[in-house]
Amino acid sequence: MSYSTVPLEDFKSVFSTAIGTPVVSLITPPLLITPNQELSSVALGGRVVAVSDDFFAEAFHLLLVEPAPSLKGQFGPKGALFSGWESRRHNPTYDWCIIELGTTGSITGFDIDTSHFNGNEAPRLLSISSTRLMWEELLSKVNLGPSSRHLFTVPASKGANYVKLNMYPDGGIARFRVYGLVAPVFPTDPSAVFDLAHVFCGGRVVFTSDQHFGEGSNLILPGRGKDMGDGWETKRSRAPGHMDWAIIKLWVTSAFFPPCHPRVTLNSHFPRLPPRSLRTAPHRLPIASCAPGFLAQAEIDTAHFKGNFPESCELHALHSDTLAPTDVPDDAWTPILPRTKLGPHRQHFFQLENVNGTPYTHVKLTIYPDGGVKRVRLRGMRADAGAAVGAVDAPGPALSALPLTPEAFAPFGHVVQAYADVHAVPSPRTVRVTGANQGTATKFHKLAPVEASYPADAGAGAALSIYRCKPIDVAPGGEWPVKLLERHPCTNQAFYLVIVAKNGADDKPDLGSMRAFIASAGQGIVYSTGIWHHPMAALYKTMDFTCVETQIGNGDPLDCEIVDLDGSTGYYRVQLPVQI
Repeated sequence: MSYSTVPLEDFKSVFSTAIGTPVVSLITPPLLITPNQELSSVALGGRVVAVSDDFFAEAFHLLLVEPAPSLKGQFGPKGALFSGWESRRHNPTYDWCIIELGTTGSITGFDIDTSHFNGNEAPRLLSISSTRLMWEELLSKVNLGPSSRHLFTVPASKGANYVKLNMYPDGGIARFRVYGLVAPVFPTDPSAVFDLAHVFCGGRVVFTSDQHFGEGSNLILPGRGKDMGDGWETKRSRAPGHMDWAIIKLWVTSAFFPPCHPRVTLNSHFPRLPPRSLRTAPHRLPIASCAPGFLAQAEIDTAHFKGNFPESCELHALHSDTLAPTDVPDDAWTPILPRTKLGPHRQHFFQLENVNGTPYTHVKLTIYPDGGVKRVRLRGMRADAGAAVGAVDAPGPALSALPLTPEAFAPFGHVVQAYADVHAVPSPRTVRVTGANQGTATKFHKLAPVEASYPADAGAGAALSIYRCKPIDVAPGGEWPVKLLERHPCTNQAFYLVIVAKNGADDKPDLGSMRAFIASAGQGIVYSTGIWHHPMAALYKTMDFTCVETQIGNGDPLDCEIVDLDGSTGYYRVQLPVQI
């Protein structure tokens, strides 16, 4: 099998998942690079499923994300310790290891690292195969050296979900990484909403302005990670007005090779069937091509970033046939999320703007001025569905109810809640957190103001009220129409479904700004003065609400103003989850 050896200094230009500033100068022409994904990474779910011998060092080390550390001078019951896979001596044939890839894909290259194995490295020869219905050789026997990285590219394989690594005759390898293109998985129902940016759907981070501390490709990985090391983090900026950004190419549609079923015969070298999710349908290898999608919602996750999260972010979208549209002028990008403050160590959920009926292929995340983001989720549906998200045979626009977060609710008021991690409060430089009750309580100070602007002679007073609310009638499928909104012209109000809108130029609700949130039992809200909102709406069971309110209490319009919405062309429909 043919292969090419890649110099170590060319690693980024050949294997990088993104075109970043340090990489572009190595590529000619710069936009022909095809970003690769580390298919074997534990971050994607890669794992060792069988090994012939790992007496001295367990094979799971091969797939760890972090580089192999030196353990020189450290010994265990079996001898010197190494971070890698090491077998016994004197094998008359060879040792082998079977790795289940994190996702099915087309294999294009390998990174074989023998760091710190010197005198006990896999000596000279190594063979790699992948499986569909049978093992196929991808990389013929090659020479390895001590304590060094060896990079190889191979012709793109057909769809593979397992790799077998043969080590002749025995020895040690520190890290083993398999690179290639993901075979995208997405719902067969074209109207289903899913994460268009997810790596398993063929999403790719194709450009980052900076990835000094963390790779941009981490943004679209599954899960929420384990620490700051598996997110995207840029270096500290010192220049005024600085920003960093990453460009994400959305899901890919595919031209397919013939199906390749992953069924295999159980034997000592293959002790288990592939996961059930990989057995339900044939796997086909995609020839990646840009595919547009209809966007609806975004999730920006700053998990583990507590003192180094970005101050704010914004999102822009673009429709382009270019893999990495780095030379597109700024005004060609459509803003879909205005600059919005972010908080530490949490998931932020946002309804997107300027997305209805418009298909996009790329999204640019811009952070100010710098910092770290763990994950980005861009939910929507395939553009080949023929209609935008929510454009179904029902009257009125659809509005998804998203989890309530302080940052998304900020244009309408304040969220009042405690935080399990005191470093996760909004605006941690200004929110004061202290101990209370002789150390048995934590006090979060002044999370929301109590305001009133009644005329002095109105006779208004502040008090606590209890509202016992019956659950609203949610239609099958989780839809609920919004038929009216109200506001309190002279005071803010704390009260579960939360529906809000800004005031329009005509002093009526601006329905284009309407948002819906789902509040948990541990959250309270304070509407800013004059913000339009729906009356209290309990979900699924009767709930009691305590309301801090300043009012006259005699039905005066200064207390509450109600507007019935025009339903002649259909009411806004809030889409609720079936269960909370």
